[in-house]
Amino acid sequence: MKIVRVHYQYKTFYAALEDGLLRCLTPHIGISERFPLEEAQLLPLVTPSKVVCVGLNYKDHAAELGMPLPEEPMFFLKPPSCIINTGQPIYIPPQSTRVDHEAELAIIIGREARFLSPQAVPEYIFGYTCANDVTARDLQKSDGMFGRCKGFDTFLPIGPWLETHIPDPSDLSIKLYKNDHIIQQGNTSDMLFSPHELVADISHVMTLLPGDVILTGTPHGVGPLKEGDEVQVEIDGIGTLINPVKNFMQRQDSSGLPVQ
Repeated sequence: MKIVRVHYQYKTFYAALEDGLLRCLTPHIGISERFPLEEAQLLPLVTPSKVVCVGLNYKDHAAELGMPLPEEPMFFLKPPSCIINTGQPIYIPPQSTRVDHEAELAIIIGREARFLSPQAVPEYIFGYTCANDVTARDLQKSDGMFGRCKGFDTFLPIGPWLETHIPDPSDLSIKLYKNDHIIQQGNTSDMLFSPHELVADISHVMTLLPGDVILTGTPHGVGPLKEGDEVQVEIDGIGTLINPVKNFMQRQDSSGLPVQ
């Protein structure tokens, strides 16, 4: 099932996308009819308490960065304020001269989870989606920490929807296209730690709450973005996440006025 989060008739809710029509998944709010996707305002898929990102989970990506393979999952946090939808622009911040794309499979948690075994993980997953862990690579190198280089607004596109039916997340093709040219290509079977192992490991450190996002790492081929690019993350069985790239000076605030 493909699920989106929308605002429609002054109400916010999750809806199933079926043949171009949306079906409200919370019928008690009084929306029983199906309606076209174009009539609803698409919202960010989730409003998580946290975004947990796993680093160096593909051998070839660790090699391209010249870093040793971890013996256990390495993870860090990304602020939820980074999240944008498919179709929304990634903004290049003025503090950085090198902003990279990183195509990733994202896991969305559906139930409060703590101290899970890998075998129990599927019961706690809401769905899967495409993600782009946008990174200011120059700041990552200069800072030595991930808070700033990963934390800018718009640095986490996710979408285009949540896919709830993924029988085996450990064998999915991941591709990233920049301006219609394939740049990244990999498979989740190449992960050092499988999606279920990652969720289990993280749950032994912190409580995972409904809506929390786990990014599972990126394959090799990360590279720079610039104004005017269009970047697409495509994952088998899920769909394609599409975002244009703009400079920060093109950004507008909620009133539609340019940011000064």
